[in-house]
Amino acid sequence: MRKSVLQVLLLSIFVLFLPGWAGAQSGPDATTSSTATGSSSTEQTEKQEMREELRALRSELERLRAEVEQKKGSTPASDSSNNRVEPAPSTAVGPSLSNGTATNPAGPPVVTISGQPAGAAAMAVQGDSAPTKPAKEEPFAFADWTWLNGNPRTKEAAFDSKFFTPEIRADVAYHYDFNHPTDDTIVGSSEVFRSNEVGLTHLGIGGDFHYDHVRARVLSQIGLYATATPRNDASPARGQWDLANAYRYVNEAYGGYHFDALHGINVDAGIFLSYVGLFSFYNFDNWAYQPSYVSSNTPWFFTGLRIQVFPTTKLKIEPWIINGWQSYGRFNGRLGFGGQVLYRPTGWLSVLSNNYGAGADALGIPTRTRYHTDNSIEVKYYDHPERFLDKMAFSLTGDAGCESGGGVNCTTNQKDSTGKIVSFKQSFLGYMLYNRWWFHHDRYGLTIGGGEINNPGRYLVLLPPINGATAASGTPYFTENPGDPFKAWDISGTYDYMPSQYITFRWEFNHRHANVPYWSGPGGVTPPGGNTGAPGSFVTGFQPDLRHTEDRATMAILVKF
Repeated sequence: MRKSVLQVLLLSIFVLFLPGWAGAQSGPDATTSSTATGSSSTEQTEKQEMREELRALRSELERLRAEVEQKKGSTPASDSSNNRVEPAPSTAVGPSLSNGTATNPAGPPVVTISGQPAGAAAMAVQGDSAPTKPAKEEPFAFADWTWLNGNPRTKEAAFDSKFFTPEIRADVAYHYDFNHPTDDTIVGSSEVFRSNEVGLTHLGIGGDFHYDHVRARVLSQIGLYATATPRNDASPARGQWDLANAYRYVNEAYGGYHFDALHGINVDAGIFLSYVGLFSFYNFDNWAYQPSYVSSNTPWFFTGLRIQVFPTTKLKIEPWIINGWQSYGRFNGRLGFGGQVLYRPTGWLSVLSNNYGAGADALGIPTRTRYHTDNSIEVKYYDHPERFLDKMAFSLTGDAGCESGGGVNCTTNQKDSTGKIVSFKQSFLGYMLYNRWWFHHDRYGLTIGGGEINNPGRYLVLLPPINGATAASGTPYFTENPGDPFKAWDISGTYDYMPSQYITFRWEFNHRHANVPYWSGPGGVTPPGGNTGAPGSFVTGFQPDLRHTEDRATMAILVKF
């Protein structure tokens, strides 16, 4: 580059003086001399050669100038106003970004500079000045994270532009409950709702907007999620404006700004995925369709503010200021606070911690406060892409939580002088473990796993929809009072066929068991003739058929662009 500039400079000087020198040779003195002595054919030939040499030098000068301009144009511009951050193909952590890292939801960002991928020492030239410093390395970009549970396995977007990256998801499934409920209603799941039917679980249409450091994301919630997700949120029962209907068709919707401090800081406000529980809200991203209780019974979304801070390329710290625990609004008079720490020191290890506290999330009991900690580790312990069995990995998640106040506490049942319990222990303790095998260049996958919970007081147990019951209405047929016991465990096997990075054909079998009658039996949970009276109310002569055990098969087609 510098040599080319020097050549241009020397040639410019030469061309500048050459016409004058040539003119001096053909000026008045030269003409007189020529007249006196006569022009020979040799002199004429020399003048013609001189003119041709001058034209050649000028042509070379123009070529070198064009070469320099071309090199300038091929170098990324140094203006950082077009830098943007968008979700990496891997970050999810739980049903949002568990329950769902930033799309990534929520998940780790990939930085692009001026519409071109960053990372390969992007340099800039301003006029003839020296190159600027290389761009910062993007967070988590040092490895391929598509192997993670709770993270999309797509390695590249089907379409992208400087302003918008579209996203389309389709989740269509057939579930068969071996209890054969007469009303086809499945109980106790955040992902599975109807038996012996083909159902649209979710159709998501939207994507990510990004320009001049400004960010926005929107994804629709069309299908069974549009009714199942709001019915598990009791907060709309407090106050007006029908929040459940206002938000039910929106899965993610937020706007924010990216700051170029450290390795990136994102500030977003709206509805975003929570990621408590490791599994993603989107089944395409997960190793299994039906996650265990630690994931299925914890939040899929939060409404409020999140701040994603990337101090290094291997660490994310994400505080939350939110309305409450999986809630569109507040349950009482207090906001909830929490956050996530995501650490990925190497390409085979991901460590995640989500923590929540201070929220008063029991409807109508303002003195009761909730605390929760959710921690996961994922390890890829075998990676041989040249072999038929090409990868193996496992995920381990452990959760603990409790509620305190309003007649419950975190430690033990407290009794008065007569032996009567005046404050019940109300807690949540659970774990889940999954192992994943990939075959034939990730074309086939096999997952075996399961988990267990103990949740006295049932404050995180999904309420069975008996006679249309919701989280706000409750039901006399399955109470959630302090001291009510609930212990459950499950195991599952999942087989995936993945002919393309954008589609998964999935087959799964689940066995689930609870220490109290909980799952739909042959009689179902709907009164004869349909729901009767107010949601969740008592119906004379009707008794729901609840069982201790459920066996279920699933076949699903999952698409993500």
